[in-house]
Amino acid sequence: MTDQTRFLLNESDLPKFWYNINADSPVPPTPVLHPGTLEPVTPDFLSVLFPMDLILQEISTERYIEIPEEVREIYKLYRPTPLIRARRLEKALGTPAHIYYKNEGVSPSGSHKPNTAVAQAFFNKRCGTKAMTTETGAGQWGSALAFACHAFDLDLEVYMVKVSYQQKPYRRNMMEVYGSKVYASPTDRTEYGRSVLAADPDNPGSLGIAISEAVEVAATSNGTKKYGLGSVLNHVLLHQTVIGEETLKQMDMANEYPDVVIGCVGGGSNFAGIAFPFLRENLKNGRRTRLLAVEPTATPSLTKGVYTFDYGDTAKMAPVVKMHTLGHGFIPPSIHAGGLRYHGMAPTLCGLYDAGYIEAVAVKQLSTFEAAIQFAQTEGIIPAPESAHAIRTAIDEALDAKAKGEKRVILFNLSGHGNFDMASYEAYLSGKLVDYEYPAEAIREAMKDLPQVQPA
Repeated sequence: MTDQTRFLLNESDLPKFWYNINADSPVPPTPVLHPGTLEPVTPDFLSVLFPMDLILQEISTERYIEIPEEVREIYKLYRPTPLIRARRLEKALGTPAHIYYKNEGVSPSGSHKPNTAVAQAFFNKRCGTKAMTTETGAGQWGSALAFACHAFDLDLEVYMVKVSYQQKPYRRNMMEVYGSKVYASPTDRTEYGRSVLAADPDNPGSLGIAISEAVEVAATSNGTKKYGLGSVLNHVLLHQTVIGEETLKQMDMANEYPDVVIGCVGGGSNFAGIAFPFLRENLKNGRRTRLLAVEPTATPSLTKGVYTFDYGDTAKMAPVVKMHTLGHGFIPPSIHAGGLRYHGMAPTLCGLYDAGYIEAVAVKQLSTFEAAIQFAQTEGIIPAPESAHAIRTAIDEALDAKAKGEKRVILFNLSGHGNFDMASYEAYLSGKLVDYEYPAEAIREAMKDLPQVQPA
């Protein structure tokens, strides 16, 4: 035990390998299906969207996959990231718990997203890709891929969920500074976007719609453009494990080990990034750390969604995967955590949750912002609304430890800062935000449009 607050690794401590949970997972992978035939996808189908290097990572069962030196060199702009003991928050709560957070907000784009954006841009460049397309909700993924594409001299088109495009103009400006083109989705640039607007000219957009547009542009480009995804798929979760691998070393420096690891979840990437290396320790070395995923009550895919096969996007062009889903036609409420508004969740994470290796909880918007304010006033960092969900639950864990009079070591991933989210804070401080719980009847109705997948 020390009185240290910041636990900093040297550049030489930067991980040389990503960790692949598929090597150790007790849950067998579920098949990825073609959206048209509902048969298992082939590499030829996936290669329309992704370079072969990423397809091979997607299906790999190797425990460790080497991080290319070109990727590590860009990582060095911000990695290793700090682990910080939240001593001032602990004092304010009067808790015997020790709270640590991994600060991923120090990256160039302000979140954990460059960990996979840099990797995806590199592998696309190496395979001869000239341009990429993607979607973004809150703008953190779009900003990260814009930064990464510029680093590797790739053009980028970003389809940004319309409500976030309107709420977060500075995120859009950041992408444009890096040289990317940004469009408010649904747009009139794609066949699917035009069909959505014809049905509802005021459609606020969703991640499912934005994914459909980005996928359509890539798929109809005759191979000149590839698609980049910021979460959900295995290769994305793989790239994020640099977070947890660093954190294991830093917890050793603190001479402590977490009883609970917490992360917010929308598609699952930042949670998997910090949690999967700790899950490896549970599975291989007898550790008993709880792994707790936190989502909004407005988009409760894990806690209320159905675990079944569903399309990854609204237009039914992306692969069909087995996941906890609210239905691919889900149009989320305009909550101020745009990165957590996806209708589904990473299939790998869903399988582990369904089998009991991961826990999940849903929290309300107002209490989440209350926790964000308390964190900002004690620790000095204004968190992204997405990250505030993890903070809310870390505080709840600390207060539970206080009530029970027990020490508890709590670790959470601060997945990004909120410097571009001040409109969200203004709405909260002026009393304009409300709590919202997604109705169960809406989920039941959405299940009527699921793909009819026959049991294997």
